[in-house]
Amino acid sequence: MSSLAQAPRTDDDTAQATDPAQYRPGRTITDWRPEDPAFWRSTGRKVARRNLWIAVPALLVAFVVWQVWSITATNLTDVGFGLSQSQLFWLTAIPGITGGTARILYTFLGPMVGQRTFTALSTVVLVIPLIWLGIAIQDPTTPYAVLISIAALCGIGGANFSSSLANIGFFFPKSEKGNATGINGGLGNLGVSAVQLLTPIVITWSTIALGSAQHKADGTPVHLQNAAFLWVPVLVVLAAVAWFGQNNLKVASTPFSRQKVIFKRKHNWVMTWLYVGTFGSFIGFAAALPLLIKTTFTPIDAAYSAATYAWMGPAIGALARWAGGWIADKLGGARVTILSFVGMGAALVGVINFLPSGGGGEGGSQGSFWGFFICFLFAFLFSGIGNGSTFRQIPVIFRTTHLKGLSEGTPAYDQALKQAEMESGAVTGFTAGIAAYGFFFIPALFASVAVTSAMWGFVGFYASCTVVTWWFYARKGAEAPS
Repeated sequence: MSSLAQAPRTDDDTAQATDPAQYRPGRTITDWRPEDPAFWRSTGRKVARRNLWIAVPALLVAFVVWQVWSITATNLTDVGFGLSQSQLFWLTAIPGITGGTARILYTFLGPMVGQRTFTALSTVVLVIPLIWLGIAIQDPTTPYAVLISIAALCGIGGANFSSSLANIGFFFPKSEKGNATGINGGLGNLGVSAVQLLTPIVITWSTIALGSAQHKADGTPVHLQNAAFLWVPVLVVLAAVAWFGQNNLKVASTPFSRQKVIFKRKHNWVMTWLYVGTFGSFIGFAAALPLLIKTTFTPIDAAYSAATYAWMGPAIGALARWAGGWIADKLGGARVTILSFVGMGAALVGVINFLPSGGGGEGGSQGSFWGFFICFLFAFLFSGIGNGSTFRQIPVIFRTTHLKGLSEGTPAYDQALKQAEMESGAVTGFTAGIAAYGFFFIPALFASVAVTSAMWGFVGFYASCTVVTWWFYARKGAEAPS
């Protein structure tokens, strides 16, 4: 049986729906039934996986663009840019604001346009801020306002996540949604690690440099523009692959006038709260960790440690997202989400215990960098698991609430199922948009209050998320078991 209610068809519609050509790359699909076992085995799985594996690298490089300033900014003063520490902080934070805001727009725009069209367009447009960045950072006299404008445009890369996750979810049946969104989101999140790992390496390569070299105080040449220009041809190729290789789903095309109903849904706001706890922590910690290492453990060479260690946490979190979605498909999303919040809270308690105390001087403690770092890796691990499990919960919750009391096979059931699919896609994107503000607020919090106080605040927040998940989704008699 179809999982999505189909509108009455004309003869032309029926001919198109039964035409196998519509499932070829680059076509618009009008007949999509992932919950029909026969359709899924014969056609659906192959098409869905093709769209997924094209979406993954496009999303990964979009994350690269979003996070490129987190490493680029740390090199600017070394090559003559007269910027204060506060100005550098804003350069790394601004992409978080624009990324989160644009995610909200992309949430509703993506399903209206379609996976193929929107992936191609939203990928190729990222070439603009990268080219501008590569040109601007070759000149230390570039005005700060220009750098801020480029950082804001780079933030748009973070918005691609919402449209990608919302669209990909339509392709897969309920039993595989967690795994599919975990793969897409998890491997896409690896863009954070990719840019933090590769940037310190590629800026030393003169063989691929376009434009003039910059020089550090000791005369060492570097090519900061490589951090931007390297990804331009990659984006162009990925946009072309998406345009010619993916599909638009007509059944997923939904105007904003219908999608905006999610703002009246209680579980939209509850799941937003939970996803702020998981993804907001992941992206905020990823942005803040290099600075935390530099300012908290001064005996460790700051430049070396940022380049050597900072990428590891986001990599673990990204890969754990994939595992979190898969485990949630097997054990249930709510149970895995609770595990993630408990694990994150415990990990941060460990981080607190390994921080220097009393200023690190006489009568104080120097702390332990390795204890601090390993506990932070566990925090990333559990945040990634929670990212995967929460996104598995969303479609299950909306199916449960919309289908309650309806008999399978009736017109009312089919219509309710279609509505649930539409709302879960919109909620997935919206929660991702709000959680993306963690990119800005977590580094800002560390800059405003003592690190220990901020950490205890996070632990308290995770405790609230644990209670909320248990009450609404995990306890016996919960209103929306997931």
